[in-house]
Amino acid sequence: MVDLGRLHQDLVRVETELWNILDARLRAECGLPVTSFMVMRFLTRHPGCRIQDISQEFAITVGGTSKVVDRIEAGGFCRRRPHPHDRRSAIVELTPDGEDLVSRAATVFEAEPDRQIGSAVAEQSLAQFAATLSSLRTALSSNGGQASTELDA
Repeated sequence: MVDLGRLHQDLVRVETELWNILDARLRAECGLPVTSFMVMRFLTRHPGCRIQDISQEFAITVGGTSKVVDRIEAGGFCRRRPHPHDRRSAIVELTPDGEDLVSRAATVFEAEPDRQIGSAVAEQSLAQFAATLSSLRTALSSNGGQASTELDA
């Protein structure tokens, strides 16, 4: 029988280690923390978005999101402009420097999973693991954080 407590601990630890390795590499090569990169990449894919949109995408508070955007803006990599239809909110957009930085950082970001994961585990095992994680994420998100028994298959 699988020790689910141990499995949970291993999943959390692996995620943390992968995040920290990626963060260190992005900081060293691009001067950019992974959190800022994730937000900036979202901005490139969703032009005209608001703080609320970013907050919902990453499931973090509006206040936390605003602080991340403040740091990116302080670096000159994004700007806020008034929302054309809602005076209470602002549109967040990358500056040209921000677009250049996220493009450079994307190269690092995309290479790291192959270096850390692809080189350590066989393709067939990765495919099964990816399918299992996808099922788990779907079950957790559709059941308010409670996994369903359908994952036993």
